[in-house]
Formats: sequence, structure tokens, C-alpha cells
Amino acid sequence: MKVGIIGATGYTGQELARLLQNHPEIELAYLGSSSNSGAVYEEMFPQFSGLRSSQGMGSGLGTGKLDNEQVPDLDVLFCALPHGLTADRTAQWLNRGIKVIDLGADFRLKDATVYENWYKVKHPAKELIPGAVYGLPELYRDKIVGKALIANPGCYPTATLLALAPLLQKGLLQKDGLIIDAKSGVSGAGRGVTLGNHFSEVNENFKAYGVASHRHTPEIEQQLTEAAGSELLVNFTPHLVPMTRGILATIYAQVTPGVTEADLKVCWQEQYEGEEFVHILPEGIWPQTKFASGSNHSFLQLKVDSRTGRAILISSLDNLVKGASGQAIQNMNLICGLPENMGLKMRGLWP
Repeated sequence: MKVGIIGATGYTGQELARLLQNHPEIELAYLGSSSNSGAVYEEMFPQFSGLRSSQGMGSGLGTGKLDNEQVPDLDVLFCALPHGLTADRTAQWLNRGIKVIDLGADFRLKDATVYENWYKVKHPAKELIPGAVYGLPELYRDKIVGKALIANPGCYPTATLLALAPLLQKGLLQKDGLIIDAKSGVSGAGRGVTLGNHFSEVNENFKAYGVASHRHTPEIEQQLTEAAGSELLVNFTPHLVPMTRGILATIYAQVTPGVTEADLKVCWQEQYEGEEFVHILPEGIWPQTKFASGSNHSFLQLKVDSRTGRAILISSLDNLVKGASGQAIQNMNLICGLPENMGLKMRGLWP
């Protein structure tokens, strides 16, 4: 299959290029970038030296120069762009038979008005929203298979939904008072330079941001509302940690009367039995970001505090892999009829 990446110079675009080198069924035929058009990819990122030769002579990469012109004929196009930059071009790609996996936010929210309220831009392709499928395979695999437009989830929502959605769907947790306290490495903010991401601002520092206003909030609420069967709200507070990769989410929820810790674990076990990329850890072992670093794996653990009747759920993953590019490849495999784990069998890096 011929695949392309538009937004190939961002962190998720680079991660896609890295991971796709391990995929035996694809030719990386197109690399696009509006901000670096004309630059040679291997010169910008020497870690990709030999990329063109590894993809075969005469491949669509040609000179290896980044392009910002017409996307060629492809089987799949990964769009690793900021919100608002994918939707207005998606229809033309779909009409040409190109399957689109959007790693941005343009198709995650089912209500265009909610998108416009949170992202402060007008949605340019509202008519495509109903046909977009939310691409979290462990929860929505049957809806993803064979589809042409996939909305790849955000990193924080992935960590949150893997932990919470099955428990809410079974009615094991109360819907009120859900608290999501999550931490991310700096790469989650993207490659763009801002004051808050400078080394001297982040190093030896730890801070909350987007308090009661983070744009992943409506995405989390939308999917949890679907799981619970009725509308709910959450308190979601993200924090920036002075590390490069990783997400650790600590979630607090009141258990439904009569529900035990064992009931919660059985629910998780039933949901994730046979899942290659989601791991429920043994008693006493708590998720760490290092467990997942560089891999598509995620880790879960929980405890019910008998004094408060509150469940404490811990979830960890790599924000650039399971939280973005790895999950996008997982979705590509599903929509193209390939083994879901193809190109994603690597384990976390330690130390």
C-alpha cells in the first residue's frame, strides 16, 4: 500500500515515519509539510538517513524533499496537522479513494457547534462529521473496520477512556463527580516553539494548564456520555511534566453502591481479554510512563478506597504512540484489512 504523511515534520509526523519503517505492507510514498516545503527530510532529521533507499528505488519520495503541492494517489493519508487545517481538504482526498486518518481534532467531535465553541474556528466540513469514526480500536473496533475517515483520538482522551469507559458502560461507577488528573510530557504540546515549552521554563518545574478549559474536555465527555448512556460532565486538569514522552492519568470516581474492587477488575478483564496493547497490571504494580515509552502499549491499575467509596484508576501510555501515531497505524491496519498489530510489535524502552 502507498501511504503518505502530511505534517511530517511535527512530532507525531516524525513518529509515524519512524513506526512505518517497521511495517512490511506499506511504501511511504509521500511526505508533506507546509512549514518546511522543499527541505530534504533526511537532512532535517538525520535519524531517517537511508529512508528513500529503504522504501525502494523510484518511490514517491523521489528526492526526499518535503512537498506542499497536490497529494499523489495513495491508499492512506495520515494528517498530522493542527486543528482546522485538515477538514477543508478531506472531501477531495476521499473522493479520490484515499482513506484519511486525521490525528488532529477536526472530526473527533460529533457536534460542529461544540467544536467551534472549544476550538474558536468555524468547521469547514460539517457534512463529513457523520461519516467519521472515532478511532479507539479497543472500544470501537467494529465501527472502524473498513471505514474511510478515522478521527484518531487525543492522547489524554485515550488514557482516560481506556480506564473509564468500560466501567461506566456497565454501570459500576457513578456519573457525577468524575475527576481526571493527568500529566503529560512536553512533546504533547507539539514541536512549535512557545515560551511555556522552553527548557528553562519546563526544567525543574511542574504545572497545571488548561484548567477547566482544555480542548480535550468535550472529547472525553462525548465518549463517556456514550458509554454511560446519559450526559455527564468531568473535571479534567492536565499538567506538564519535565519529561519528553508519556501520559499518566489518575482518575477518581465514586463506585455504585454494592460494587466491589473485584467487580471493577472483572469488567476490565472482560473488556481487554485478548487485547495486545492494553495491560491490566498485577496487584500492587502501578502504571509508569516508562513501561510504555516508545511503544503502542498502555497500562491500567485500580484501587477502591474503602474509607471514601471512591475508585482510583491509573492509566499510562506514550502520548506520541498509543496516544497518536501508533494508534493511527492500528487504525490503518483495521481499515485496510491487515493484522491489527502489524508494524507495532515493539515493547517499551527501559531505562
